[in-house]
Formats: sequence, C-alpha cells, structure tokens
Amino acid sequence: MSESVDSESKVSGNQANIPARIRRELDIDDGDRLRWQVEDDGTLRVEVVQQRSGTFSDFEGYDGDEETDVTSEHDAWGVDLT
Repeated sequence: MSESVDSESKVSGNQANIPARIRRELDIDDGDRLRWQVEDDGTLRVEVVQQRSGTFSDFEGYDGDEETDVTSEHDAWGVDLT
C-alpha cells in the first residue's frame, strides 16, 4: 500500500466530500452508501456499496387488458372506487 497522499478533502461540520477523481475511479454515484470501519491498528477502511437498483427495478409494467387513463386514474390505479 502506498504511503503517498492520493487525494484530500476538508471536513465541514460532520461531513466530508469525496474528491471527484476518487468518485469517478470507484464509480460512486448518488444513492450509493459508504461503510466505515476502523481497524485495530487505526487504519480507516471504507467500502462502497453501490445502489444499482431503484424503486421500480423489479416493476415489469402493467400486463393487463384493461386500458387506463393516466391523467385521471394514476393515483387510483388498482383501487376500487365504487
């Protein structure tokens, strides 16, 4: 492991920025999480947990025969209004 400084950022309040070059190199994007671990020797380990699935990642779409009017029924879809 190299002893040279790869990048540096400043802590503001209780937040720190990840330098852009490191974000690009590790493909860190909005919604990804960082797991922090302090090793017994004081070394800080950070693991990037990438979120590659969104809220609708498992949604396969409407597969029924009934037509819907999204402009008037989008909030009520699947709800019996009678």
